Amino acid sequence: MRPSSHYKHWVLFLLYVAWCIAFIDRVVLSMGAPAITAELNLSPSELGLVLSVFYFGFWLMQLPGGWLADRFGAKYVVIMAIGLWSLFTMLTGFAGSLASLILIRLLFGLGEGAFPSAAIKNAAENYPATQKPKITSLLVSSNYVGSMIAPLLIAPLLLNFQWRHSFMLIGILGLVFVLIYSLTVRNTAVNSASSRERINFKDMREVLKHPLLWKIAAAWFGLSLINKGLDSWMPVYLMKERHLDLKAVGVLLPIPYLMAGIATAIGGWVMVKFFNGRENMMLLFSALFTAISIGCMYRAESLTGLIVAQSFTYFFKSFVLAVAVALPTKILAPRMIGTGIGIINFGGQAAGFIAPLGIGLMVQYFSFGSAFLFLMGAAAFSSVISLTIRTTKTVHEPVTLTSLNK
Repeated sequence: MRPSSHYKHWVLFLLYVAWCIAFIDRVVLSMGAPAITAELNLSPSELGLVLSVFYFGFWLMQLPGGWLADRFGAKYVVIMAIGLWSLFTMLTGFAGSLASLILIRLLFGLGEGAFPSAAIKNAAENYPATQKPKITSLLVSSNYVGSMIAPLLIAPLLLNFQWRHSFMLIGILGLVFVLIYSLTVRNTAVNSASSRERINFKDMREVLKHPLLWKIAAAWFGLSLINKGLDSWMPVYLMKERHLDLKAVGVLLPIPYLMAGIATAIGGWVMVKFFNGRENMMLLFSALFTAISIGCMYRAESLTGLIVAQSFTYFFKSFVLAVAVALPTKILAPRMIGTGIGIINFGGQAAGFIAPLGIGLMVQYFSFGSAFLFLMGAAAFSSVISLTIRTTKTVHEPVTLTSLNK
């Protein structure tokens, strides 16, 4: 039985809200970093480690999370992920040392790591094949909408409450969401009478050995170095190097995220409409323009110039994200989508561990300028990888991996 229009849009809306909450949870650590480092006496490299260890746990769960969603159904994995990350968000407020902060953030990452694959699968399984790429990129635009909302929400929280209380309040928000989602969403894969809706080990081997998915993962790895690096360190850069206060940062940070949200939301449509069978060209141009925009950030003398350049950086890099998550839904059978997205995120989240820590070391021993040059190199890497990607034009149903291997 096909899901009703009301139901599938409701599921998409809930998943969109869930992803917004996830990014609010992440941004609170970056914006609260000055207060946290002062209270716990952390160096820049130690702060970089705290920011990175979340992404290490997140990275470890990408392939297992995708397989769990394909095997047992997306709903249960979404509930588990949101419940765990909300719990560890609350526990972050109780951290009393560097060691406890690292442990909590690692477990936080492990808990949230299964969410992206399950969320994309949960949304895509309710829509026909021709709409999956558009729906997927629309859903992922929530990453940036959440990041745009986060400073506007978190800055007042941090100004009016201690950083510890801010973590606790946001964790409670996530637990309330779990209750609403669990009562209103059904588990499609488990309720299906056909075993073909579930991935088997042969399917999994077929997905894991396909080079196209790993090339997409590598391209997103390069752009994700930029994504995670700027998300983690831009608030600190604005406050330390540009001497802005927390209130000003809260006002300025949402602007680039708005541009990113627009690009990601329309990215799937742009891919299908103008780059069907030529997705590598969309990746190439997006990565090149991202590199140019980072160079403009590096050279910007005024704050206005910096924010404009950052907005263009986020806009172009988000087209890469849109292609990276939309393309697997175009080429994979529904039962394989969770695992396929897991591969893409496996590449992207590896960057999440490397970038914050690497930039922390660069800032401590060199300068923020070296970090900008590093991010330009990451964009250049993605440009090179995009030249190796080859896809075919799809008109109706997604092809199988077997046909792509021929």
